Amino acid sequence: MTLTDVSIGYDGHVVVKNASFQLKEGQIGCLLGPSGCGKSTLLRAIAGFESLMSGEIRVDDDLIASPTASVNPEDRHIGMVFQDIALFPHLTIAQNIGFGLTHWPKSEAQARITYLLNLVGLSGFDARYPHSLSGGQQQRVALARAMAPKPKLLLMDEPFSGLDAKLREELVPDIRDILKREKMSALLVTHDQMEAFAMADQVSVMNAGEIHQTGSPYQIYHRPATRFVASFIGHGDFLSATVCGPNCVHSDLGTIRGDLDHGFEGNLQVDLLVRPDDILHDDDSEFTGIIESKFFRGSHFLYRVRLSSNKVVFCFASSHHNHAVGQEIGLSVHLDHLVMFSRE
Repeated sequence: MTLTDVSIGYDGHVVVKNASFQLKEGQIGCLLGPSGCGKSTLLRAIAGFESLMSGEIRVDDDLIASPTASVNPEDRHIGMVFQDIALFPHLTIAQNIGFGLTHWPKSEAQARITYLLNLVGLSGFDARYPHSLSGGQQQRVALARAMAPKPKLLLMDEPFSGLDAKLREELVPDIRDILKREKMSALLVTHDQMEAFAMADQVSVMNAGEIHQTGSPYQIYHRPATRFVASFIGHGDFLSATVCGPNCVHSDLGTIRGDLDHGFEGNLQVDLLVRPDDILHDDDSEFTGIIESKFFRGSHFLYRVRLSSNKVVFCFASSHHNHAVGQEIGLSVHLDHLVMFSRE
């Protein structure tokens, strides 16, 4: 699937502006961003429920949408999994999965249903009804139903938002495995970063109707292309810094050397991105800070630490190191890759 300069709007108000990205066959993509950024609108346009102001959408090189042409939603060979699941309560699980196979030969449809029940781990559930299944099982049925007609692309609009955190954490990688085994291209919409990282091969980060960056989860976390991506993805702080060499900056954390994606001239004033995993608790370090607040995360603490410069930053510490608010602790800096932005 390829989107080229897609813009969508209503009554002169632009909701999505010049969105472009490509999803390769068998790849899982994600539209990630805050509520109201236009990601669901873009998904609906791919499905055929929204018109384009400009640009075009192609699936397998076939044009399915432009300002002057639009293939009907039912003819796009695109499946959808919705947030509310929307299984038919009066139909059995097998009948739900086979709902889109009415035009298939009966034997082929039954073989496809049996195959999908096994694929999603629900063999033997064919005669049961949706109300007898757990939330996670119902979501698997909804996925199987959408996959049954073998669509060219599967769209998922925040399908896990109604599930509790533990179930979501278990289900997301399972769904990814199912899609990979079926070699099915898919596009997920979510505002949950961990969900995006666990599911997607490629993430497009959106804000205010625009795609700021498309890349792997690793790339958008460690090499954010814009200040918004840097601040939206994960925890982080911006420190005032001065470029002191080709791979060197001087900041409130001292002089730091590391790799740079782009060159900056010496003495340039920049903002340096610092994430919690860049600053670690270290009892042997002479560089210290005062704990302002703390958040217990099970395996570790996330501290907010005030430096001698009065700047406050995040810091990771093992949960075995339970320090009190107001206590001074040693810090060590681990910044191998420098992410900087010119001072605004």
